Amino acid sequence: MQRTYIRDMVPGNKYRIAGFVDTIRQMRWGAFVVLRDISGKVQVTFGKEEFPEIVNVTAHSVLTVEGTLVANPSVKMGGKEVMPDTLVIESLAEALPIADDSEIDSRMDYRWIDLRRERNQLIFKVQTTITRAMREFLLERNFVEIHTPKLIAAASESGSDVFEVKYFDTKAYLAQSPQFYKQMAMAGGLERIFETGPVFRAEKSYTNKHATEFSGFDLEFSYIDSMYDVMKLQEEMLTAVLTAVKEAHGEEIVALFGPEYEVVVPTTPFPVMKLKDLYRELEERYGYSVPEELHGDLTTDAERLCARYTKEKYGHEFLFVTDYDAKERAFYHMRNEEGVPQGYDLIWRGVEITTGAQREHRYEQLKRQADEKGLGEDVAFYLEFFRYGCPPHGGFGLGIDRLTMLFLGLSIKEAQFLFRGPNRLTP
Repeated sequence: MQRTYIRDMVPGNKYRIAGFVDTIRQMRWGAFVVLRDISGKVQVTFGKEEFPEIVNVTAHSVLTVEGTLVANPSVKMGGKEVMPDTLVIESLAEALPIADDSEIDSRMDYRWIDLRRERNQLIFKVQTTITRAMREFLLERNFVEIHTPKLIAAASESGSDVFEVKYFDTKAYLAQSPQFYKQMAMAGGLERIFETGPVFRAEKSYTNKHATEFSGFDLEFSYIDSMYDVMKLQEEMLTAVLTAVKEAHGEEIVALFGPEYEVVVPTTPFPVMKLKDLYRELEERYGYSVPEELHGDLTTDAERLCARYTKEKYGHEFLFVTDYDAKERAFYHMRNEEGVPQGYDLIWRGVEITTGAQREHRYEQLKRQADEKGLGEDVAFYLEFFRYGCPPHGGFGLGIDRLTMLFLGLSIKEAQFLFRGPNRLTP
């Protein structure tokens, strides 16, 4: 008999099910066992006379059971229970070293146990829906999926915050971003591409939103007229994502994480503000100000205030912020005649989730901007992509883990399958 998921069982039929023991209540005559698999839970009622080995079973042990699902109104768990014919104890669990309320670092030490919790399994169901919805959205619009190398010869983008690794008789670096290779694909005529893959940042950051390795979702597309084409695509894609998550998991998210994390499907277009206008509004409304020398970029505190401001001003959760200072933006962002980078940050729930832009595709201008940043030879291989013709293009990247984190109100440690940070390299 093949195994059946618990959620697919119907009373009156015989099934083979398997899973972890969620709870066990021993009685003089037998035991009530709640068996749990990835799809749900069901009560299995064992008699000690038929199954004397049940006295040895502990919580989190793994069982395989064959039996009949019957209706029983007295059973609190859906009014159904399994009356077993056979029992196989696949694995007996020792006493657990952590509990649901243990400190997060202790839970990270035993992440495989922590992942058994219903709320934690929902995290990765949500993450699966997020990535599937983004992929389907782009495939419907003629995007091609690529996979770029993560071992690179030159430190990408800034030349700092990279991991250096031994590579035979020389050295290599772990890629901070697929940015350069996404643009190479534009020069190669692929026109519309996306990628999911690991991203590495050698930053000694100890915040609840930073990690040294995370999963990135990046895209780039050609023949755009301005950065607003990029912004339009992103808002449409994220609207599709939130719709998919709400339909698949909305009720369960509210049940397990609370009503404050109800998925709100946004309206389009998303509100857009210039950085200088945003700072003015934050000061007028909330008395928040920063020194003039910091006005070229968005501070972390200003990001947080954006959550409140965007809801009050626009009745929205998302805000595009544009017109950053050129010294705060990457050299490959196109600039307008006034020297303003043609890029943006997207803020959701008080956190920056994306930096996007129209890229500079003209070789001479791009070389000047690279030289201006002092990169020169570090990006010589990248500049070659633009010497033989390249269409106007743009794109963005976002962290899948950070997106998951904001959906459910988590720290980045909980939103990742296995967190990597300055002090965390195991398990």
